[in-house]
Amino acid sequence: MKLWGGRFAPGAGGQAQRFTASIGFDRRLYQEDIAGSQAHARMLAAQGIITPVEAGSIIDALDEIGQEIGSGQFTFALEDEDIHMNVERRLLEKLGSVGGKLHTARSRNDQVALDMHMFVRNGAAEVVRRITALQSALVDRATVYQDAVMPGCTHLQAAQPVLLAHHLLAYFHMLERDRGRFLECRARANLSPLGACALAGTSFPIAPELVAKELGFDGVYANSIDAVSDRDFVIEFISAAALVMVHLSRLAEELVLWSSQPWAWVELSDAYSTGSSIMPQKKNPDTAELIRGKTGRVVGHLMAMLMVMKGLPLAYNSDMQEDKEGLFDAVDTVNGCLETMAGIVGSLAFNRERALAAAAKGHTTATELADYLVRQGVPFREAHAVVGRLVRLALSRGVELDGLSLADLQGASSCFGPEALQLLDPVAATGAKTSPGGTAPANVARALAVARRVLSER
Repeated sequence: MKLWGGRFAPGAGGQAQRFTASIGFDRRLYQEDIAGSQAHARMLAAQGIITPVEAGSIIDALDEIGQEIGSGQFTFALEDEDIHMNVERRLLEKLGSVGGKLHTARSRNDQVALDMHMFVRNGAAEVVRRITALQSALVDRATVYQDAVMPGCTHLQAAQPVLLAHHLLAYFHMLERDRGRFLECRARANLSPLGACALAGTSFPIAPELVAKELGFDGVYANSIDAVSDRDFVIEFISAAALVMVHLSRLAEELVLWSSQPWAWVELSDAYSTGSSIMPQKKNPDTAELIRGKTGRVVGHLMAMLMVMKGLPLAYNSDMQEDKEGLFDAVDTVNGCLETMAGIVGSLAFNRERALAAAAKGHTTATELADYLVRQGVPFREAHAVVGRLVRLALSRGVELDGLSLADLQGASSCFGPEALQLLDPVAATGAKTSPGGTAPANVARALAVARRVLSER
């Protein structure tokens, strides 16, 4: 008979059993479940609800069960539905009626909530570590190619020359925000719901703060209904996961573009590339493409979880069982993609010459000429129009701006002097962007130093 089956006729609910069972996926929570149960047993003993001897027997038996599961010797039973009942059934087999005392002053509602809090807390910490590893890889590549120049783009059109290191550091800062979101998520998840029981609390003299302290929580929920109804922390984790995946997807997209033949600014190492079954020459950036593709599944998990929770009345509802598979997959997907991207970035080879040549095309130094005229007292809008006409002249001749002569420049505006020609060098153009956060080499050198210091302090 099921552990909750007293009011049901024997053998009832076979189809419901198959449909509602979650042991196929929530067995992953066994370590959190056992740790929470051991802390609960210690609290029950400390409060005189069970004896210290009973608590010791329960704790030792739970250790044995954890070892059985970890070694693959544990037999999971579908009829016991979930990880909580499977563990408890085995505890009863080991200890008999003493094992049945563990569930005193506890419900599966607050038990599963506790497990999920611990899982999210641990998951967030792991993601943070992998974000730092990717940031380190970005800083390393930016340092190696600190003086490399490439075209910065808007609308995927060449816009202005920038340092490659400056571009890579943009991702460092995006990931820094991601790291902050996961740390904040972990902090908000670090409350213990145990003690709420089904929803109303309990008449036993429990001490939830003892469990919370033992398990490393910052405190306990102030409201028992909120404790078992809350899945904000799951949604918040998946939301942060979806956003970091969007950032990884953007970087992956750029690597796919940059490694293709029209660009050829970068080459992925063989370790992160694949070939073609028919075309011997192919080297495909499959790992980057898969990161880009896996973003959709994590964003999908976020949408699914929002829909699960949007119409639920308080308190616990079985709909909330749907919180696990999406969360588990989000954790695995994000960690796998972060680890893979760190490997991709850490082994990238950039072609300085190709990138610099691309930066010299597309009239990317046009803004420098306009700024030059402004310094001569020409209003910016007038300067913009003057340089626009020079671009049109260059286009008509099939040359870049640096293919124009001083006479051409002065024909458009008498304010141009010989020194204006020097501004058409893309390397010089990057050096001119000295405003805070700009791409000038001195700025980038300082930014790299700050990034290295941030990483070293972790």
